[in-house]
Amino acid sequence: MPARLPICPPAPLPIPRRRRRTLAAALTAALALVLPGAAAQGQTPPNAQSQHAPQSPQVLFGPLFEAVQSMRIFPDGKTFVDAVPREDADAILAAWRSERPQGAEALRAFVRRHFDVPPGPDERLGLRAHIAALWPQLTRPPLTPPPGSSALPLPAAYVVPGGRFREPYYWDSYFTMLGLKADGRRDLVESMIDDFVSLIERYGHIPNGARTYYLSRSQPPFFALMLDLSEQADPAVRARRLAALRKEYAYWMAGEACAKTGKKPCARVVPMPDGSLLNRYWDDRDTPRDESFAEDRATAAKASSRPAADTYRDLRAGAESGWDFSSRWLTDPQDLATIRTAAIVPIDLNALIWAMETRIAKGCAEAADQSCQREFTRRADARKAAVDRYLWLAKESRYADWSRDDGKPTAVLSSAALYPLFVGMASPAQAKAVAATTRGKLVAPGGLRTTGTHTGQQWDAPNGWAPLQWVAVDGLGRYDEQDLARDIAGRWIKTVSVTYNETGKMLEKYDVEEQRPGGGGEYPLQDGFGWTNGVTSAILERYPTIAP
Repeated sequence: MPARLPICPPAPLPIPRRRRRTLAAALTAALALVLPGAAAQGQTPPNAQSQHAPQSPQVLFGPLFEAVQSMRIFPDGKTFVDAVPREDADAILAAWRSERPQGAEALRAFVRRHFDVPPGPDERLGLRAHIAALWPQLTRPPLTPPPGSSALPLPAAYVVPGGRFREPYYWDSYFTMLGLKADGRRDLVESMIDDFVSLIERYGHIPNGARTYYLSRSQPPFFALMLDLSEQADPAVRARRLAALRKEYAYWMAGEACAKTGKKPCARVVPMPDGSLLNRYWDDRDTPRDESFAEDRATAAKASSRPAADTYRDLRAGAESGWDFSSRWLTDPQDLATIRTAAIVPIDLNALIWAMETRIAKGCAEAADQSCQREFTRRADARKAAVDRYLWLAKESRYADWSRDDGKPTAVLSSAALYPLFVGMASPAQAKAVAATTRGKLVAPGGLRTTGTHTGQQWDAPNGWAPLQWVAVDGLGRYDEQDLARDIAGRWIKTVSVTYNETGKMLEKYDVEEQRPGGGGEYPLQDGFGWTNGVTSAILERYPTIAP
């Protein structure tokens, strides 16, 4: 048998140097997949990670991240990396480069404005951060109600006040939107406007709230001012919204023809002694309110000297006013059964409708509709003249409600007197006079009083309400009464902050004399709370140095 020869492998062919590098890189990548430790030697290329994987905060925020963590503005380094940005990273970095906050406190304040920062151990969120965390809890998706529900359909997302208020409310929503805009939620501002446009198109007006039992009335008409908050530039959308605003105006003026002809109030329109027309709160029904049926029956029973239907109508009109209830509507401030809302021509309502008329005139001018522009300019001028004649009390330095029963202004001083300043309807002299009256009679230790009268009704002293604080602060600021505006803002923020620190809650109303939760009303004090959140954020955005 012949001897076997040894089998020798062929000599390897030389591998070009470039290919050697390629193979080495491939081997390194393969090893990194099965032996993660292999990458620890620093040999994994920077781009080996999937391009689709999300970036860490250090990568996203670069120099801002380094500043925050290096200065240790949070005791736990994990706090910032778990924070949720309210805007995209590029926008936040641009703001940081623009502002260049100096020092730990300024940098911490910047971060809390632009991020939702989780609380540390035994730490309560700051006021502004708490409000930002509440918005998702109060936001609801578009609504298609199930059969039999009293809820009205809504095509877009919206924010509810909170507590027992499970649906959007008309005038609440404007003040909620102020905070949404301040907190970077412009998407919700636009979607809520879309909901209100839809309600006007379907029902001819924005109801008190998005429920069937609210359809017979509206609330203080803030839709025109909501449009001021919008950044919508699409001409078609703007035209649709202007058409909705004009339709809402027609709702408030539906009694115009019969008021002129009959020379007596018709629906929401009131002829004044000289024939000029102003408006009042009203309700198309004269039965007990669905949501307060037993309470309204009890009130009507106490008013046995007048038809129950009249009492029901006045209670409903009081609900349309948003001030349910207040000495503004009562013949006897201590007795709800003396309510006469429909007999009162209110200063706040007429200021808001003047704002509606001026916005329609402006919208028509933008649309090159000169006839409409002239018509609504004339209407606004006529309303201002009537307000100055009947609702302005020069000797008392205040705007007032006017009683048709008495043929003169009422004696009730209320923070509604600031509405003409808020909408820009007052003259500089009128504004200065109202500021003096406000400073002397309505400012309390914790903010602005609703009225100067203690009645047990929730829209009287000692209560203060977020929307009225904003009306005052914004209105006074408009007329360069900056010191008083800031003073009221600071007092209010202190009240909200003290109560939040004690309870962890944002409340519907506050006692501004004792700086504690408010009282009165037909239902327990509610927390949540949409318009308090909105106004608080808007004030802190306007006055960032006010300490909560």
